[in-house]
Amino acid sequence: MPATGGRHRLSRRTKIATAALGLGIAAGALVIATTVGDPGAANAASGGQISCPDVASRLPAVPAQAQAEVQRNLQLLNTQLSEANNRLVTTAGQGGPNFVQNAILGPLQDKRASTIDRIAIAIGRQGEKPQNLGGLAACSLGGQSGSGAASSQAPAPAPAQNTAAAGQISCPDVESRLPAIPAQAQAEVRRNLDLLDTQIAEANNRLVTSAGEGGPNFVQNAILGPLEDKRVATINRIATAIGRNAEKPQGLDALAPCTR
Repeated sequence: MPATGGRHRLSRRTKIATAALGLGIAAGALVIATTVGDPGAANAASGGQISCPDVASRLPAVPAQAQAEVQRNLQLLNTQLSEANNRLVTTAGQGGPNFVQNAILGPLQDKRASTIDRIAIAIGRQGEKPQNLGGLAACSLGGQSGSGAASSQAPAPAPAQNTAAAGQISCPDVESRLPAIPAQAQAEVRRNLDLLDTQIAEANNRLVTSAGEGGPNFVQNAILGPLEDKRVATINRIATAIGRNAEKPQGLDALAPCTR
């Protein structure tokens, strides 16, 4: 049974994490904005964080019908940035002078471009499609983003020694074990595969921030156990979504437990 550490992919989908969003409805439209501080100074001081342009603040008023899809994709931008920062920490010292650009920043830009495009399309279905958002996809290292606007769409990565000491949580891949997914179930299955990624990212973050806490069973009882419970519920929703339009897959609960 393969372990991927939380990479569940469908075609043209990327990953998610928690967005810091303030949502307000005015004149029949939803305005999405981030309520954040300015992490630029911290980024510049450390010289070791990825900074990306803020997308939410550049959006027009978002129609109410597009709220859910736009919010999901803004959250996905958070996940992508968080994972890239984690990759930056765990690969410190690897590769040549272009390693960060080729292995981290380049792939991150590609993911962000696809996600930002989905946001624009979602808004465009109900109103005027926003233009020129593609310029927000590029990120950079050390506190200066591609557009000069720092983004706080993800928390700072933990120090390298904490990550190394804590290790990483590895979970069985769910997407590769699924049967053909009916077209009617694609959206729901994708949301829940994204949610599995978010759950693992949150558990890995908890693993780092709680390093040294509790007794010998702390990780199992406080992190791996709750993660398994969340995965059981999410995997069951995936199976149920498929089962509404095709044969419901069986035995997927066995993919819920994760290890460190």
